[in-house]
Amino acid sequence: MTEVILKKQRPKHLALNEIRLPLPGKVSILHRVSGAGLFLMLPVLLALFGASVGSPESYADFTKVVGNPLVKLILSGLVWAYLHHFCAGIRFLLLDVHVGVDKESAVKSARLVLIVSLILTALLVSKLW
Repeated sequence: MTEVILKKQRPKHLALNEIRLPLPGKVSILHRVSGAGLFLMLPVLLALFGASVGSPESYADFTKVVGNPLVKLILSGLVWAYLHHFCAGIRFLLLDVHVGVDKESAVKSARLVLIVSLILTALLVSKLW
């Protein structure tokens, strides 16, 4: 008796728009993206911080720069990135100690991370604008 092994046809390209990632996977990717964004923007944040505490003249320059709507938009994105990275980091620390590892708990904690980070971002960004 001969067995026929059917090989699965693999795509030649990866269609990212067809991948249905679960919510915990999306939170994980956003955690990585927010961490990379924060790391890449660190020199800008340090320069802004240095300008804010250097002297009264540099503080005046700082307030001019931060008063620009484009800069406020960028800072709003960085506030979200920080808060999402922080909340997701706590979630991943809990997963590392085997808290909330089952599927239902993982989805709930991922949803909670998104909700909490967006609410905290809205509160802090309202102070910025």
